[in-house]
Amino acid sequence: MRAVLETRQKAAAAHVKHLEAELERVRAALADPEEVHRRRVIGLEQYLEALAEEDAPVDVTGEVSRGKPVGPRRSVPHRRHATDVEELSPDYQALMAAAVDAGGDGLGARRAAVVLGWDSASASRVEGARARLKRLVERGSLVEKKPGRFMLPASEQGSGSGRPGGGSGAWSSTTE
Repeated sequence: MRAVLETRQKAAAAHVKHLEAELERVRAALADPEEVHRRRVIGLEQYLEALAEEDAPVDVTGEVSRGKPVGPRRSVPHRRHATDVEELSPDYQALMAAAVDAGGDGLGARRAAVVLGWDSASASRVEGARARLKRLVERGSLVEKKPGRFMLPASEQGSGSGRPGGGSGAWSSTTE
Protein backbone atom coordinates (compact mmCIF):
# COMPACT_ATOMS: atom_id res chain seq x y z
CA MET A 1 0.00 0.00 0.00
CA ARG A 2 2.84 2.37 0.86
CA ALA A 3 4.48 1.83 -2.52
CA VAL A 4 1.19 2.66 -4.30
CA LEU A 5 0.80 5.90 -2.31
CA GLU A 6 4.42 6.90 -2.95
CA THR A 7 3.98 6.24 -6.67
CA ARG A 8 0.83 8.37 -6.75
CA GLN A 9 2.60 11.18 -4.84
CA LYS A 10 5.55 11.12 -7.27
CA ALA A 11 3.19 11.17 -10.25
CA ALA A 12 1.29 14.13 -8.77
CA ALA A 13 4.56 15.98 -8.09
CA ALA A 14 5.72 15.36 -11.68
CA HIS A 15 2.37 16.57 -13.01
CA VAL A 16 2.60 19.75 -10.88
CA LYS A 17 6.15 20.37 -12.12
CA HIS A 18 5.00 19.93 -15.73
CA LEU A 19 2.09 22.35 -15.23
CA GLU A 20 4.34 24.93 -13.54
CA ALA A 21 6.73 24.79 -16.49
CA GLU A 22 3.80 25.21 -18.87
CA LEU A 23 2.53 28.17 -16.82
CA GLU A 24 5.93 29.88 -17.01
CA ARG A 25 6.03 29.34 -20.77
CA VAL A 26 2.56 30.88 -21.15
CA ARG A 27 3.49 33.84 -18.91
CA ALA A 28 6.62 34.49 -20.97
CA ALA A 29 4.63 34.29 -24.20
CA LEU A 30 2.01 36.67 -22.78
CA ALA A 31 4.42 39.42 -21.67
CA ASP A 32 5.17 40.86 -25.11
CA PRO A 33 1.57 40.92 -26.38
CA GLU A 34 0.45 42.57 -23.12
CA GLU A 35 3.05 45.32 -23.60
CA VAL A 36 1.99 45.85 -27.21
CA HIS A 37 -1.64 46.06 -26.09
CA ARG A 38 -0.81 48.56 -23.33
CA ARG A 39 1.08 50.80 -25.77
CA ARG A 40 -1.71 50.66 -28.32
CA VAL A 41 -4.30 51.61 -25.70
CA ILE A 42 -2.18 54.60 -24.69
CA GLY A 43 -1.62 55.55 -28.33
CA LEU A 44 -5.32 55.38 -29.10
CA GLU A 45 -6.17 57.50 -26.04
CA GLN A 46 -3.60 60.11 -27.03
CA TYR A 47 -4.88 60.16 -30.61
CA LEU A 48 -8.48 60.63 -29.46
CA GLU A 49 -7.39 63.39 -27.06
CA ALA A 50 -5.53 65.18 -29.83
CA LEU A 51 -8.60 65.01 -32.06
CA ALA A 52 -10.79 66.38 -29.28
CA GLU A 53 -8.30 69.15 -28.51
CA GLU A 54 -8.23 70.37 -32.11
CA ASP A 55 -11.90 71.35 -31.85
CA ALA A 56 -11.85 72.66 -28.26
CA PRO A 57 -11.02 76.32 -27.57
CA VAL A 58 -8.11 76.80 -25.18
CA ASP A 59 -8.64 79.06 -22.13
CA VAL A 60 -5.22 79.95 -20.74
CA THR A 61 -6.33 82.71 -18.40
CA GLY A 62 -8.71 80.79 -16.14
CA GLU A 63 -8.49 77.84 -13.80
CA VAL A 64 -7.20 74.58 -15.25
CA SER A 65 -10.17 72.61 -16.54
CA ARG A 66 -10.78 69.36 -14.67
CA GLY A 67 -12.05 66.48 -16.77
CA LYS A 68 -10.57 67.24 -20.18
CA PRO A 69 -7.04 67.81 -21.45
CA VAL A 70 -5.69 71.29 -20.81
CA GLY A 71 -4.53 72.28 -24.25
CA PRO A 72 -3.13 71.31 -27.62
CA ARG A 73 0.02 69.27 -27.82
CA ARG A 74 3.17 71.04 -28.88
CA SER A 75 6.77 70.17 -28.50
CA VAL A 76 8.47 71.53 -25.42
CA PRO A 77 11.22 74.00 -26.33
CA HIS A 78 14.56 73.57 -24.62
CA ARG A 79 14.90 76.09 -21.86
CA ARG A 80 17.72 77.95 -23.57
CA HIS A 81 15.51 78.47 -26.65
CA ALA A 82 12.50 79.83 -24.75
CA THR A 83 12.26 83.16 -23.01
CA ASP A 84 9.39 82.44 -20.61
CA VAL A 85 7.00 79.78 -19.37
CA GLU A 86 4.22 81.36 -21.43
CA GLU A 87 5.87 79.92 -24.54
CA LEU A 88 4.92 76.45 -23.33
CA SER A 89 1.55 74.94 -24.18
CA PRO A 90 -1.14 75.40 -21.51
CA ASP A 91 -0.77 71.89 -20.14
CA TYR A 92 2.98 72.33 -19.62
CA GLN A 93 2.33 75.73 -18.04
CA ALA A 94 -0.05 74.02 -15.62
CA LEU A 95 2.61 71.42 -14.79
CA MET A 96 5.19 74.14 -14.16
CA ALA A 97 2.75 75.98 -11.86
CA ALA A 98 2.03 72.75 -9.98
CA ALA A 99 5.78 72.13 -9.59
CA VAL A 100 6.14 75.61 -8.08
CA ASP A 101 3.26 74.91 -5.69
CA ALA A 102 4.75 71.53 -4.72
CA GLY A 103 7.97 73.23 -3.63
CA GLY A 104 10.69 71.03 -2.13
CA ASP A 105 8.44 67.95 -1.96
CA GLY A 106 8.29 67.84 -5.73
CA LEU A 107 5.43 67.01 -8.05
CA GLY A 108 4.49 63.37 -8.58
CA ALA A 109 3.01 61.87 -11.72
CA ARG A 110 -0.34 61.10 -10.07
CA ARG A 111 -0.76 64.72 -8.97
CA ALA A 112 0.36 65.87 -12.42
CA ALA A 113 -2.41 63.75 -13.99
CA VAL A 114 -4.93 65.51 -11.73
CA VAL A 115 -3.48 68.91 -12.71
CA LEU A 116 -3.97 67.98 -16.36
CA GLY A 117 -7.59 67.05 -15.64
CA TRP A 118 -6.99 63.35 -16.18
CA ASP A 119 -8.13 60.34 -14.16
CA SER A 120 -5.32 59.65 -11.71
CA ALA A 121 -6.57 56.08 -11.20
CA SER A 122 -5.78 55.25 -14.83
CA ALA A 123 -2.25 53.90 -15.17
CA SER A 124 -1.99 55.09 -18.76
CA ARG A 125 -2.95 58.64 -17.75
CA VAL A 126 -0.41 58.66 -14.92
CA GLU A 127 2.27 57.39 -17.32
CA GLY A 128 1.30 60.10 -19.81
CA ALA A 129 1.71 62.72 -17.10
CA ARG A 130 5.06 61.19 -16.08
CA ALA A 131 6.20 61.38 -19.73
CA ARG A 132 5.36 65.09 -19.83
CA LEU A 133 7.27 65.69 -16.60
CA LYS A 134 10.26 63.75 -17.97
CA ARG A 135 10.10 65.91 -21.11
CA LEU A 136 10.34 69.02 -18.94
CA VAL A 137 13.36 67.45 -17.19
CA GLU A 138 15.00 66.70 -20.56
CA ARG A 139 14.49 70.31 -21.62
CA GLY A 140 15.93 71.73 -18.39
CA SER A 141 12.74 73.19 -16.93
CA LEU A 142 12.45 70.73 -14.05
CA VAL A 143 14.78 68.37 -12.19
CA GLU A 144 14.12 64.93 -10.76
CA LYS A 145 16.25 64.82 -7.60
CA LYS A 146 14.33 61.90 -6.11
CA PRO A 147 12.86 59.22 -8.37
CA GLY A 148 9.34 60.22 -9.35
CA ARG A 149 9.51 63.67 -7.70
CA PHE A 150 9.81 66.57 -10.13
CA MET A 151 10.71 70.09 -8.97
CA LEU A 152 12.17 73.36 -10.16
CA PRO A 153 15.95 73.58 -10.39
CA ALA A 154 17.54 74.58 -7.06
CA SER A 155 18.36 78.08 -8.32
CA GLU A 156 14.65 78.85 -8.75
CA GLN A 157 13.03 77.12 -5.77
CA GLY A 158 13.74 79.85 -3.29
CA SER A 159 12.93 82.77 -5.57
CA GLY A 160 9.24 81.94 -6.10
CA SER A 161 9.34 83.89 -9.34
CA GLY A 162 9.38 80.76 -11.49
CA ARG A 163 5.58 80.72 -11.32
CA PRO A 164 4.12 80.89 -14.81
CA GLY A 165 2.69 84.31 -15.58
CA GLY A 166 4.05 85.92 -12.45
CA GLY A 167 7.50 87.15 -11.71
CA SER A 168 10.62 88.40 -13.28
CA GLY A 169 11.09 85.61 -15.81
CA ALA A 170 13.36 83.49 -13.65
CA TRP A 171 12.55 80.56 -15.89
CA SER A 172 14.54 82.15 -18.67
CA SER A 173 17.79 82.44 -16.73
CA THR A 174 20.02 79.52 -17.56
CA THR A 175 23.09 78.13 -15.95
CA GLU A 176 24.30 76.46 -19.13
